[in-house]
Amino acid sequence: MPKNNRPIKILFTGGGTAGHIFPIIALTREIRRSGLNANFFYFGPKDDFSAILLSQEDVSIKTIFAGKIRRYWGFQSILQNMADVLLKVPLGILQSFFYVFFLAPDFIFSKGGYGSLGPVISAWILQIPVFLHESDVSPGLANRFLSRFSTQIFVAFPIEQTEYFSDNKIIAVGNPLRREILTGSREEAKKLFNLKRGKPVILILGGSQGAQKINDTMLNILPEILTDFELIHQTGEKNFPSVREEAKVVINKELEEYYHPAAFLKEIELREALSVADLVVSRAGSGAIFEIAACGKPSILIPLTISAQDHQVKNAYAYAQNQAALVMEEANLTPHFFLEKVKYLFSHPQELEKMRRGAGIFAKPDSAQVLAQYIIDYLTK
Repeated sequence: MPKNNRPIKILFTGGGTAGHIFPIIALTREIRRSGLNANFFYFGPKDDFSAILLSQEDVSIKTIFAGKIRRYWGFQSILQNMADVLLKVPLGILQSFFYVFFLAPDFIFSKGGYGSLGPVISAWILQIPVFLHESDVSPGLANRFLSRFSTQIFVAFPIEQTEYFSDNKIIAVGNPLRREILTGSREEAKKLFNLKRGKPVILILGGSQGAQKINDTMLNILPEILTDFELIHQTGEKNFPSVREEAKVVINKELEEYYHPAAFLKEIELREALSVADLVVSRAGSGAIFEIAACGKPSILIPLTISAQDHQVKNAYAYAQNQAALVMEEANLTPHFFLEKVKYLFSHPQELEKMRRGAGIFAKPDSAQVLAQYIIDYLTK
């Protein structure tokens, strides 16, 4: 425990994607609820979306240089990789060292990703304890490298499903969830989205990177699927204007009231959408999987094929082992094949019930509380 009862300084770091930021938000909320006297900081690459979300949680932010390795080939990517490895990475480590040195945090929690390289190495040099959390079945290159500098490694998926890490250094805790996501109400959802509720509700979550393929599939079958189902469709910010306009062209006035597109579902909207959904169609990021499971929802997972280490494909099949989801890879994602699968599920309610049970078995709704308690125990022992 810090001397003179000063606030504990907890430094978070990560790659800057939503998959890194939402678990950090969940942890800050749980640590605050515990009553621990703590101040929160975040060092990571420039990302406006992350900065907005973290600022709302009263987390102090510093932007650092961060380089990444691009896995697609081409002259431009080779030049970018060279610039990142030779310039951005060394600059980021040097910059992080000074930031970490002068902040003098009591503890660092890393979500991994290329943005965490500098802070974690700096912490190791300065002998500051580091907890590392890996959300996916297959760890990224950064977490594989940084695992050797970590005091403890926490993983989201069961230990027997998680690749690479040594069993004697890891603890399976799930993926930290904002508990607020689990408190939705079907009645509130009906008001928020103006749902008609005469048909089963399907929630479509494309994500930021992977929305386009799912959007195109939905638009191709929109009149047919809206005949039998009501859709809440997160399209992604960039795709929203075009999806909205195309939808107006392909569906008639009678079906319009059953289609509810949104660019991005904020926390309250996602909470209500998950509560009312009879089926969720989603990419296979760890955050989405654990939220779907915690809400006990049947799902169709469409893994993003360009994800590093094929982590979304591996996540999806690891989750599906519990019979909690149907996995549909992009190579098989044709509009009418998708529609037939959806109709099959709803014509066989026992299949949906099997998915609900599987989701419940896999779910770890208290993952943020469990991980926060590990942190608090370590800091106050």
